[in-house]
Amino acid sequence: MKNLFITTVVLAASLIALAADKPDDSKAIQGVWKPITAVLAGQPLPPPSIQAITLKLKDNCYEVTVEGQAAPDQGTWKLHTATEPKSMSITSTNGPNNGKTFPAIYEVTGDTLRVCYDLSGASPPKTFESVPGTKFFLVTYKRQKQ
Repeated sequence: MKNLFITTVVLAASLIALAADKPDDSKAIQGVWKPITAVLAGQPLPPPSIQAITLKLKDNCYEVTVEGQAAPDQGTWKLHTATEPKSMSITSTNGPNNGKTFPAIYEVTGDTLRVCYDLSGASPPKTFESVPGTKFFLVTYKRQKQ
């Protein structure tokens, strides 16, 4: 009985330690992001197009503004951290993509966020690639200092 108790305590402590080491992506991705590279259907976007975009993530809401566009795209995001690679769902509630949902995969490392969106809305991409013949949009963002 004593061995069972010790085993249970050790197992519980290990699970707590593992949970403490796992980063909270929902907090890590919040902030203001600017793309540094972007590829749509295998074609790199030109630097002026990339520099015009700003992504804001806060409290499961997003806003994408593009200089020169009248209305921003706004909506919600939800992370699915149990998938491999990690995935997310982006649902537009206002703006040019109103009513659309885009599945994506993501990875966040420090001040870098990489996202590969499926703009067809079908299913999250399997890899971080945007190739001709797809509607995959691969973007690498850098966090902006505030």
